[in-house]
Amino acid sequence: MKHRFIKVDQTNIHYVEGGPEQENSDATIKTMVFLHGFPEYWETWHAQLDYFSEKYRVIAPDLPGYNLSDKPQDQSFYEVPNLIQFLAKFIQQISKNKKVVLVAHDWGGAIAWPLTAFFPQLIERLVILNAAHPSTFTREMINNPEQRQKSEYIHELIAANAVEKLSERHFEYLKNEIFTGMKAGTLTEDQRLKYQTAWAQEGAVEGMLQYYRAMPQLAPSKSAKQASDGPVVAPTNMKIPNIRITCPTLILWGEQDQAFVRQNLDGIEEYVPDVKVVRFPEASHWLQHELPNYINREIAVFIK
Repeated sequence: MKHRFIKVDQTNIHYVEGGPEQENSDATIKTMVFLHGFPEYWETWHAQLDYFSEKYRVIAPDLPGYNLSDKPQDQSFYEVPNLIQFLAKFIQQISKNKKVVLVAHDWGGAIAWPLTAFFPQLIERLVILNAAHPSTFTREMINNPEQRQKSEYIHELIAANAVEKLSERHFEYLKNEIFTGMKAGTLTEDQRLKYQTAWAQEGAVEGMLQYYRAMPQLAPSKSAKQASDGPVVAPTNMKIPNIRITCPTLILWGEQDQAFVRQNLDGIEEYVPDVKVVRFPEASHWLQHELPNYINREIAVFIK
């Protein structure tokens, strides 16, 4: 993988790029763009980058606020409409005016869904790993107490002391609370240390948390220490967005997800007519780490 930086709207984005070593390969091969989630960085895709770089041009950025990318301090930068515009410009700059295959997980998926809806000219195919569609997720937040319970942790991430809490004892909270559900032994010690190095970049924890502070809507907390700020909206006042995807879409879903209920997939065809859903009953939210070979195979078949 080659490390590169690109400036988008005065914000430097770090990304890695790989692909077949042949002349004029950019003219003949497809580009795959991988968007990570929280609290990840580009290397969460290492198994996919290694696998697909043999035949495809692969690009995996550190999202703004993460690892080696710039970390804008203005919270409005992290509002979803702006992130959509920003990532669309990133894709336009690196794709050389060709459609890409977009692969996304968690927060990367939360951006990828509307990005694909509003910029269909950029995306040939969409692959989503455990990232609820905004429309079905809002529906479940309104109607499903279990989903509201699963989202309670977000209140800790938008609390005033969140940066200190996540940083103390060598990022113990991120390792033990956020990565909860990941099968024991999934990450090597080297991978854990690399994650810790990414989190230790100056301003990275603050940058990662900005996504939650600027998220569209979050149900009130049931705990006694409810966060005093953040995007708290009563479920009865939530609006279900109309996010419709027209390109072929593959959803890979670990059913032991600690953040999303399975009902987020119910009725997904209403918003994504050309969709294939592959469920992994024993996998968690972190299925690209837990089942890399299965994930790679499903994506390879889909994009062929």
